[in-house]
Amino acid sequence: MDPSEAHIKPLPTPDADSQAYWNALKEGQLLLQHCRSCGHVQLYQQAVCRRCLSSQLVHRPASGRGTVHSFSVVHRAPGPAFKQDTPYAVLLVELEEGPRMISSLVDADPMSIDFDTSVELVCEPAGSGAVLPRFRRANR
Repeated sequence: MDPSEAHIKPLPTPDADSQAYWNALKEGQLLLQHCRSCGHVQLYQQAVCRRCLSSQLVHRPASGRGTVHSFSVVHRAPGPAFKQDTPYAVLLVELEEGPRMISSLVDADPMSIDFDTSVELVCEPAGSGAVLPRFRRANR
């Protein structure tokens, strides 16, 4: 990376397997892949099922709801681009449909998060047309 770009946050680079995922986030939906062969549900799109290696995968919208399985509050930024965000909470969210995903907490004090907190998806614009999946406390 060019040192002059150290203050710029990295953005996703969609590929053939993930393009539908990133496009759906722009529409406010989180897509999961469902295997027609074995029923496995996976997140982070791939060409084949991680359980049975079938290529019979279909995209289906997720509910966008889940619970915090684990978390960490970051106090020291990993680089200049994230310095103004600290402190922030990195979450491991267990989605209602089963898969777990890493994301971050928005709209709440990162020190207020706890295990098993109910969360819901927020599709957050990140510049250059990218949209990132984030989570906030659910209104349940």
